[in-house]
Amino acid sequence: MGPEVCALLLLGLLYWAGDCEAQMTWQRLGQQPHRSWAERVADDRQVVESFPLDLTALEGNMESFMEQIQSLAQALYPCASQQPSEDLHLHLLLNKSVTCNDGSPAGYYLKESKGSGRWLIFLEGGWYCFNRDTCELRHSATPHLMSSKDWPRTRIGTGILSSLPEENPHWWNANMVFIPYCSSDVWSGASPKTKKNDYAFMGTLIIQEVVRELLDRGLAGGKVLLLAGSSAGGTGVLLNVDRVAKQLEELGYPAIQVRGLVDSGWFLDNKQYRHTDCFDTLTCAPTEVIRRGIKYWNGLVPEPCRRQFKEGEEWNCFFGYKVYPTVSSPLFVVQWLFDQAQLIVDNAYLTGQPVQEDQRLYVQNLAGELRHTLQNVSASFAPACFSHEVIIRSQWTEVQVNGTSLPEALHCWDRSLHESHNASKAPVKGCPIHLVDSCPWPHCNPTCPTIRNQFTGQEVNVAQFLRRMGFDVPSVAQ
Repeated sequence: MGPEVCALLLLGLLYWAGDCEAQMTWQRLGQQPHRSWAERVADDRQVVESFPLDLTALEGNMESFMEQIQSLAQALYPCASQQPSEDLHLHLLLNKSVTCNDGSPAGYYLKESKGSGRWLIFLEGGWYCFNRDTCELRHSATPHLMSSKDWPRTRIGTGILSSLPEENPHWWNANMVFIPYCSSDVWSGASPKTKKNDYAFMGTLIIQEVVRELLDRGLAGGKVLLLAGSSAGGTGVLLNVDRVAKQLEELGYPAIQVRGLVDSGWFLDNKQYRHTDCFDTLTCAPTEVIRRGIKYWNGLVPEPCRRQFKEGEEWNCFFGYKVYPTVSSPLFVVQWLFDQAQLIVDNAYLTGQPVQEDQRLYVQNLAGELRHTLQNVSASFAPACFSHEVIIRSQWTEVQVNGTSLPEALHCWDRSLHESHNASKAPVKGCPIHLVDSCPWPHCNPTCPTIRNQFTGQEVNVAQFLRRMGFDVPSVAQ
């Protein structure tokens, strides 16, 4: 970008700022009791914020200058939309043959951002079912995860789906898409409901159909598509990000840059702390669930990964560290080192009650195993916290690893991809994207979120939690 363009950009924003100030002034005047002109002007001068711009940045530090422009643009955002809507609106798929488990049409929630070339598609999580019994139980307990019949017409965007700059510093102005999880197949299935099949499992087809419809809603002119997901949705990103990239290329849109953001979907196929028979979703070993599920769902895995394993062993591709080397699209992995869902399926869940030493060692070793699988993941964020999911939480900006927050790390990742797309070989200075905690016990990171019992929702005191795990809390504190 040349100096002339920057100057025009600056003048445009300053003009907008002046116009915005005038609009806000008139709105305030219309709401206030009659006062003298001098009193009103004095008050207006007090409420108008100042955003100084260092024009010497044009001489050599373009990056700094653009950051100032971004700050000004974000400051003016409330003027551009006096009452910004956080609502995403429901659209049921036009293709009614692509359905939820019960045969009702699948769909998505959309909040458009006119003029933005960035699109964020989020895949919801929510466990799975792997046979008729577990699916019937799931349907009775959580019908919204298997049917669209009672979905609300709108939903609020939070975390990385928020359009408020203070909650979502770098993606607030993107087109936001939330795809509800109603296929129960870790977004892998391609099987319709038939007389023989009680349920449809069409997770991967739902994603493809949503992408196809979004092309007519503006995605065709997009520049970047970030496919994100949490928990089962995060695993769904690993399974589908390259498929989406290939789909767009085949439909004639190869210029759209497809990327993946995996949140709490990087599971391990490790040995359980306490083995149990595979009767239900929560206590059945992950490897056994996927072995059974992939057949029940007619699940699809990425072809490059499938070729790495023998026939019948495609289930391996559901585990992040095994599928990651075969994925071509850029990926950013977010994973708690003490992930609650992983501990549940390993039958080592920490409820805050006293634990045996062997369970404590198992939990610590589990974090070490997870840390090891992330060694070769170039873009990762792994705090040593006891939690699950993060990117659509309103407080997602608060957790840090080595002084860097998750939004900051994602922004660095964006910048590094932008630089590499522009054929720049130099890394972005002072902008880390591989951030993995090294401390060995749960919640040793002081920015970790509040510990809550995943079954009851009750808050758990950290010191009490560590003491019941067998840690010497004063030593840990030091």
